[in-house]
Amino acid sequence: MLNKPRGVVTTASDEQGRETVYNYVRKGGQGRGWLAPVGRLDKASEGMLLLTNDSEWAARVLDPGSHIAKSYHVQIATLADESLLNTLREGVRDGGDFLRVQHVRELRRGERNAWLEIVLTEGKNRQIRRMLEALGIQVLRLVRVAIGGLELGELGKGESRKLSAAEKSHLDALL
Repeated sequence: MLNKPRGVVTTASDEQGRETVYNYVRKGGQGRGWLAPVGRLDKASEGMLLLTNDSEWAARVLDPGSHIAKSYHVQIATLADESLLNTLREGVRDGGDFLRVQHVRELRRGERNAWLEIVLTEGKNRQIRRMLEALGIQVLRLVRVAIGGLELGELGKGESRKLSAAEKSHLDALL
């Protein structure tokens, strides 16, 4: 598990010289052979990223049919109301895709923005950003905080750690 910082790309190497997630995994002393990200977080997103040397396991985790919940905390540049939350639940059409959330609730609000908790079980490319952009809402921050009940917890930005046997077994049971 890596707590991916914002601005870092989820790739093995970058032709533009940007930092990659591998810079952080190696810094943590966990560069034990080949590891590949399980899914992606775009450059502007941050938070939990799993890495594995088992490509079949990664494919099962990513398979939309597995319905593994992925939880995000999303700061938006507006105040949320029940109408917005219901629209996200009911779904938004973006291009040829119909996108909707499994669960959404407001976590907290400021004077001009709000934090939402959004749970997806079928993550399509940039799904949360695309849904909110289709509604004219700017995403200020997007942080993945959990996958399948496995939580990011207190893992600091840029830090990585191995999953415990119990954590791996928990994810396996969901598959």
